[in-house]
Amino acid sequence: MIVYGARPSPFVRKVIVFAAEKGLTLDVQPGGFGQGNEMFAQASPFGKIPGFQDGDFLISDSTAIITYLDTIRPDPNLIPTEAKARARTIWYEEFADTILQPVGMQIFFNRVVAPFLGLPSDPAAADAAEADRMPELYDYVEGNLPDSGFLVEDRFTLADIAVACPFINIGYCSDGLEKGHWPRLKAWLQAVRARPSFTEALAIEGKAVNRMMAK
Repeated sequence: MIVYGARPSPFVRKVIVFAAEKGLTLDVQPGGFGQGNEMFAQASPFGKIPGFQDGDFLISDSTAIITYLDTIRPDPNLIPTEAKARARTIWYEEFADTILQPVGMQIFFNRVVAPFLGLPSDPAAADAAEADRMPELYDYVEGNLPDSGFLVEDRFTLADIAVACPFINIGYCSDGLEKGHWPRLKAWLQAVRARPSFTEALAIEGKAVNRMMAK
Protein backbone atom coordinates (compact mmCIF):
# COMPACT_ATOMS: atom_id res chain seq x y z
CA MET A 1 0.00 0.00 0.00
CA ILE A 2 1.23 3.44 -0.95
CA VAL A 3 0.39 6.81 0.55
CA TYR A 4 1.29 9.86 -1.49
CA GLY A 5 2.05 13.15 0.20
CA ALA A 6 4.46 15.15 2.35
CA ARG A 7 5.16 13.59 5.73
CA PRO A 8 4.92 16.88 7.67
CA SER A 9 1.29 17.26 6.55
CA PRO A 10 -1.05 16.59 9.51
CA PHE A 11 -3.36 14.66 7.17
CA VAL A 12 -0.56 12.46 5.85
CA ARG A 13 0.78 11.90 9.36
CA LYS A 14 -2.70 10.92 10.56
CA VAL A 15 -2.86 8.13 7.97
CA ILE A 16 0.70 6.97 8.66
CA VAL A 17 0.09 6.76 12.42
CA PHE A 18 -3.31 5.11 12.05
CA ALA A 19 -1.81 2.46 9.77
CA ALA A 20 1.10 1.88 12.17
CA GLU A 21 -1.32 1.39 15.07
CA LYS A 22 -3.09 -1.21 12.92
CA GLY A 23 0.16 -2.98 12.16
CA LEU A 24 -0.02 -2.01 8.49
CA THR A 25 3.03 -0.91 6.52
CA LEU A 26 2.73 1.99 4.11
CA ASP A 27 5.17 3.03 1.41
CA VAL A 28 5.25 6.84 1.62
CA GLN A 29 5.93 8.51 -1.74
CA PRO A 30 5.91 12.18 -2.79
CA GLY A 31 2.65 13.85 -3.67
CA GLY A 32 1.33 17.39 -3.70
CA PHE A 33 3.15 20.72 -3.96
CA GLY A 34 4.00 19.93 -7.58
CA GLN A 35 5.25 16.45 -6.77
CA GLY A 36 3.83 13.03 -7.46
CA ASN A 37 3.67 10.53 -10.27
CA GLU A 38 0.81 9.54 -12.56
CA MET A 39 -0.63 7.20 -9.95
CA PHE A 40 -0.85 10.06 -7.48
CA ALA A 41 -2.67 12.12 -10.11
CA GLN A 42 -5.15 9.29 -10.59
CA ALA A 43 -5.60 8.74 -6.87
CA SER A 44 -6.04 12.44 -6.22
CA PRO A 45 -7.29 14.22 -9.35
CA PHE A 46 -7.59 17.52 -7.45
CA GLY A 47 -4.12 17.28 -5.91
CA LYS A 48 -5.41 16.65 -2.39
CA ILE A 49 -3.02 14.92 -0.03
CA PRO A 50 -2.77 12.25 1.03
CA GLY A 51 -3.43 10.11 -1.98
CA PHE A 52 -3.56 6.36 -1.58
CA GLN A 53 -3.07 3.23 -3.64
CA ASP A 54 -3.68 -0.40 -2.78
CA GLY A 55 -3.27 -2.41 -5.97
CA ASP A 56 -5.80 -1.00 -8.40
CA PHE A 57 -7.74 0.82 -5.67
CA LEU A 58 -7.05 4.55 -5.67
CA ILE A 59 -8.49 7.18 -3.33
CA SER A 60 -7.61 10.46 -1.63
CA ASP A 61 -8.54 12.24 1.62
CA SER A 62 -7.30 11.09 5.00
CA THR A 63 -10.75 10.18 6.33
CA ALA A 64 -11.55 8.06 3.27
CA ILE A 65 -8.18 6.30 3.51
CA ILE A 66 -8.61 5.64 7.23
CA THR A 67 -12.08 4.26 6.62
CA TYR A 68 -10.60 1.82 4.11
CA LEU A 69 -7.74 0.80 6.41
CA ASP A 70 -10.08 0.32 9.34
CA THR A 71 -12.33 -1.93 7.26
CA ILE A 72 -9.57 -4.19 5.97
CA ARG A 73 -7.89 -4.35 9.40
CA PRO A 74 -10.58 -4.00 12.10
CA ASP A 75 -8.22 -4.74 14.99
CA PRO A 76 -7.08 -3.05 17.06
CA ASN A 77 -10.29 -1.08 17.19
CA LEU A 78 -9.48 2.64 16.89
CA ILE A 79 -12.97 3.83 15.92
CA PRO A 80 -15.38 2.87 18.71
CA THR A 81 -18.52 0.91 17.87
CA GLU A 82 -20.65 2.17 20.77
CA ALA A 83 -22.89 4.86 19.30
CA LYS A 84 -21.99 7.84 21.48
CA ALA A 85 -18.29 7.07 21.54
CA ARG A 86 -18.23 6.57 17.79
CA ALA A 87 -20.00 9.89 17.24
CA ARG A 88 -17.55 11.67 19.56
CA THR A 89 -14.60 10.15 17.72
CA ILE A 90 -15.91 11.32 14.36
CA TRP A 91 -16.58 14.77 15.85
CA TYR A 92 -13.02 15.06 17.13
CA GLU A 93 -11.66 14.13 13.72
CA GLU A 94 -13.93 16.76 12.17
CA PHE A 95 -12.81 19.30 14.78
CA ALA A 96 -9.18 18.56 13.94
CA ASP A 97 -9.67 18.67 10.18
CA THR A 98 -11.98 21.67 9.78
CA ILE A 99 -11.53 23.84 12.88
CA LEU A 100 -8.10 23.25 14.39
CA GLN A 101 -6.12 22.58 11.21
CA PRO A 102 -7.23 25.73 9.28
CA VAL A 103 -6.05 27.89 12.19
CA GLY A 104 -2.87 25.88 12.55
CA MET A 105 -2.24 26.13 8.83
CA GLN A 106 -2.25 29.92 9.08
CA ILE A 107 0.64 29.57 11.50
CA PHE A 108 2.59 26.70 9.95
CA PHE A 109 2.14 27.79 6.33
CA ASN A 110 3.13 31.41 6.86
CA ARG A 111 6.06 30.66 9.16
CA VAL A 112 7.42 27.46 7.60
CA VAL A 113 5.91 26.29 4.31
CA ALA A 114 5.73 29.57 2.40
CA PRO A 115 9.30 30.68 3.21
CA PHE A 116 10.60 27.20 2.36
CA LEU A 117 8.84 27.17 -1.03
CA GLY A 118 9.60 30.79 -1.79
CA LEU A 119 5.92 31.71 -1.75
CA PRO A 120 4.42 34.94 -0.37
CA SER A 121 3.87 34.70 3.37
CA ASP A 122 1.81 36.70 5.83
CA PRO A 123 3.54 36.71 9.22
CA ALA A 124 0.86 39.00 10.62
CA ALA A 125 -1.81 36.42 9.82
CA ALA A 126 0.23 33.77 11.65
CA ASP A 127 0.65 36.03 14.66
CA ALA A 128 -3.08 36.83 14.72
CA ALA A 129 -4.05 33.16 14.48
CA GLU A 130 -1.70 32.31 17.32
CA ALA A 131 -2.87 35.15 19.57
CA ASP A 132 -6.58 35.34 18.76
CA ARG A 133 -7.68 31.83 17.77
CA MET A 134 -5.40 29.26 19.37
CA PRO A 135 -6.19 30.00 23.05
CA GLU A 136 -9.85 29.05 22.60
CA LEU A 137 -8.83 25.84 20.84
CA TYR A 138 -6.37 24.99 23.59
CA ASP A 139 -9.11 25.76 26.11
CA TYR A 140 -11.58 23.49 24.33
CA VAL A 141 -9.33 20.43 24.41
CA GLU A 142 -8.09 21.19 27.93
CA GLY A 143 -11.65 21.41 29.19
CA ASN A 144 -12.82 18.23 27.48
CA LEU A 145 -10.00 15.84 28.31
CA PRO A 146 -11.23 13.15 30.73
CA ASP A 147 -9.14 12.14 33.74
CA SER A 148 -8.04 9.04 31.78
CA GLY A 149 -5.99 11.26 29.48
CA PHE A 150 -7.74 10.04 26.33
CA LEU A 151 -10.40 11.89 24.40
CA VAL A 152 -12.87 9.01 23.95
CA GLU A 153 -13.67 5.78 25.84
CA ASP A 154 -10.72 6.20 28.24
CA ARG A 155 -8.43 4.64 25.63
CA PHE A 156 -6.38 5.60 22.58
CA THR A 157 -8.53 6.10 19.48
CA LEU A 158 -8.62 7.91 16.16
CA ALA A 159 -9.76 10.98 18.11
CA ASP A 160 -6.36 11.24 19.77
CA ILE A 161 -4.50 10.72 16.50
CA ALA A 162 -6.55 13.27 14.59
CA VAL A 163 -6.42 16.06 17.17
CA ALA A 164 -2.74 15.59 17.97
CA CYS A 165 -1.58 15.95 14.36
CA PRO A 166 -2.40 19.67 13.86
CA PHE A 167 -1.06 20.49 17.33
CA ILE A 168 2.26 18.91 16.37
CA ASN A 169 2.60 21.18 13.34
CA ILE A 170 1.71 24.24 15.37
CA GLY A 171 4.31 23.25 17.93
CA TYR A 172 7.03 23.26 15.28
CA CYS A 173 6.79 27.04 15.00
CA SER A 174 4.86 28.28 18.02
CA ASP A 175 5.55 28.20 21.75
CA GLY A 176 2.03 29.34 22.64
CA LEU A 177 1.05 26.02 24.23
CA GLU A 178 4.20 25.85 26.33
CA LYS A 179 3.82 29.44 27.53
CA GLY A 180 0.15 29.01 28.45
CA HIS A 181 -1.58 27.15 31.27
CA TRP A 182 -3.02 24.01 29.74
CA PRO A 183 -1.52 21.20 31.84
CA ARG A 184 -3.93 18.44 30.78
CA LEU A 185 -3.46 19.24 27.10
CA LYS A 186 0.32 19.32 27.46
CA ALA A 187 0.39 15.97 29.28
CA TRP A 188 -1.98 14.40 26.74
CA LEU A 189 0.05 15.62 23.76
CA GLN A 190 3.28 14.43 25.33
CA ALA A 191 1.79 10.98 25.92
CA VAL A 192 0.41 10.74 22.39
CA ARG A 193 3.74 11.78 20.89
CA ALA A 194 5.49 9.10 22.95
CA ARG A 195 3.54 6.25 21.35
CA PRO A 196 5.78 4.20 19.01
CA SER A 197 3.55 5.00 16.02
CA PHE A 198 4.05 8.74 16.52
CA THR A 199 7.69 8.47 17.60
CA GLU A 200 8.63 6.67 14.39
CA ALA A 201 6.64 9.00 12.14
CA LEU A 202 8.06 12.12 13.78
CA ALA A 203 11.62 10.83 13.66
CA ILE A 204 11.37 10.27 9.91
CA GLU A 205 9.62 13.57 9.15
CA GLY A 206 11.99 15.48 11.42
CA LYS A 207 14.67 15.73 8.74
CA ALA A 208 12.23 17.31 6.31
CA VAL A 209 10.93 19.72 8.94
CA ASN A 210 14.47 20.73 9.91
CA ARG A 211 15.24 21.54 6.28
CA MET A 212 12.09 23.61 6.05
CA MET A 213 12.79 25.46 9.29
CA ALA A 214 16.37 26.24 8.19
CA LYS A 215 15.14 28.42 5.33
